[in-house]
Amino acid sequence: MGTGKIVLALDGMGGDHAPDVIVNGADIARERYPGTSFLLFGDPARLKPLVDKRKGLSQVLEIVPAEDAVLAEDKPSFALRRRRKSSMWLAVDAAAQGHADTVVSAGNTGALLAISMFAMRTIAGAHRPALASFLPTSRGETVMLDLGANLECDADNLAEFAVMGSVFAQVLLGLDRPKVGLLNVGSEEEKGHEELRQAAAWLRGEKSPVNFHGFVEGNDIGSGLVDVVVTDGFTGNIALKSIEGTAKVVFGFVGDAFKTSTFAKIGYLFASGAWNKLRKRVDPRRYNGGVFLGLDGVCVKSHGGTDALGFAYAIGVAVDLVRYEYKNKLAEGLTKLREVASAAEASPATLQASGGVE
Repeated sequence: MGTGKIVLALDGMGGDHAPDVIVNGADIARERYPGTSFLLFGDPARLKPLVDKRKGLSQVLEIVPAEDAVLAEDKPSFALRRRRKSSMWLAVDAAAQGHADTVVSAGNTGALLAISMFAMRTIAGAHRPALASFLPTSRGETVMLDLGANLECDADNLAEFAVMGSVFAQVLLGLDRPKVGLLNVGSEEEKGHEELRQAAAWLRGEKSPVNFHGFVEGNDIGSGLVDVVVTDGFTGNIALKSIEGTAKVVFGFVGDAFKTSTFAKIGYLFASGAWNKLRKRVDPRRYNGGVFLGLDGVCVKSHGGTDALGFAYAIGVAVDLVRYEYKNKLAEGLTKLREVASAAEASPATLQASGGVE
């Protein structure tokens, strides 16, 4: 485990509520993670007054001027070409050049992926990065990837994502051998398209670097049947948005039900403790901090609309990934995967890296 001081590069101007949320989130994280320090990129005229309001924050935070910012409506290609003096670009570059151990941004997802891929490149053995995050389940938490970085994936990508997700779960969930499942239309081995079946064959190999459970279905995600759910970015993003939308509808229905009568309102008072406990259990801020796995660096994407507490959780994800040496462990896992594929005489062809977010 790494024991040195951790330096985080923060995109101070990225997100719906920047820079207030970024500065306040850093202040919360400063207290939670002693020994960390921050490079905060953005407009000093806006950042310094916010930092000065937080007693002690200026002692562990340096403001680095950035004359531009990536906008929510910017396409990745535009941000890559025209936003090289932005807070996002400079923060990513600081991590890529070794001036910081990791970068955290709540800004434009597609732009962050494009800039990170250009500046950091992919780690040896990975063809594409995948966006991963946590979901609450009936058994605890489950890692899911890809959530939108790659709309189309072949067998090689899916197998690599399985290794990425497994190491991610080991580092952040503290699991020795997390169970990995490939999302499919059925759990039977003959189900699904050829790419899924080929990836499954590699992952079932005798020396597989992951604890492969097999195929899982959509209803298995919430049950916590496996610790890591792997799929392509198209399917993963739709599944994630469906889960989030369903949760909002259910909470709305329950809230309306408690307002239907005086007895219902009294019932809410009696049940308020349990209701608040449930809200805390599924609070999206606790699961904030998606990660672009597979980069030759650590890049964490915070939800753009989060508050300071949510951003602090994203910083916490970044800190743990560095502290527990995620990148080194991932490199080892990908090397083992290549050995398994070679042994099966079915080593997949190297592909040109291309993201699915535009």
